Amino acid sequence: MVDPLKERLDKIKKLSGSAHRRANLYSDIAKIDDKHTGSSLGALQKAPAPGKKLQKIGFLMLWIPEPTGVTCAIGAPMIVAGRYLDKKYNGTTIHDIGHQTKNTISSINDFKNSVF
Repeated sequence: MVDPLKERLDKIKKLSGSAHRRANLYSDIAKIDDKHTGSSLGALQKAPAPGKKLQKIGFLMLWIPEPTGVTCAIGAPMIVAGRYLDKKYNGTTIHDIGHQTKNTISSINDFKNSVF
């Protein structure tokens, strides 16, 4: 016969161990207080997109009416440079990588199901 108090005590011990591990995890995460680490983790969540910003500024400069035409001469190369930067430095985040991985696994499973 199983003692209900012993069962309850075991359950409380398990919850206590879980809370202890969680507290240790949070304290270890709090120890990561480096400026470079924070910026790297932030870049995983929200990637900078310098190409898009440069393109937008270039389009604005191209469409601003100005009598000397200097903005047109500066705007067009900014658009081209923005497109190059957009290809070179993409704004992929961890969220995008997860979606792409999910799509790849799905297509592999579809291929495997069609073969077998």
